[in-house]
Amino acid sequence: MVLTTYDVESDVLAAVEAGAVGYLLKDAGPEELARGVRDAAAVRSVLAPAIAQRLVRRTLTPSSTLTPREVEVLGLVADGLSNEQIGTELFLSQATVKTHLVRAFGKLGVDSRTAAVAQARRDGLIR
Repeated sequence: MVLTTYDVESDVLAAVEAGAVGYLLKDAGPEELARGVRDAAAVRSVLAPAIAQRLVRRTLTPSSTLTPREVEVLGLVADGLSNEQIGTELFLSQATVKTHLVRAFGKLGVDSRTAAVAQARRDGLIR
């Protein structure tokens, strides 16, 4: 069971892949937390409502879901790296970095690096 303040999709998926059966946010009420612990102990899945809603939305709209590489590139943009630096970090050409960004922009419905990072944060894709 994971209890955290982070509702980032990649963290949720990593926790589940690592074997967590529950993922609740620290703002959960006492009843929700107690129920979540009991359910996790009984090996029943527990997800914070906001997380569940985001994962369902992602499943329903897979064409607009960012690829892991697009998320990785946006994370590096959020860290302040240039396209050249991202390319060096990920062993990609600058043209490939730009391609990932352009595709991410389209999926997020934005037209700039700043807007893409802001939207990805709002969507819980990056911290």
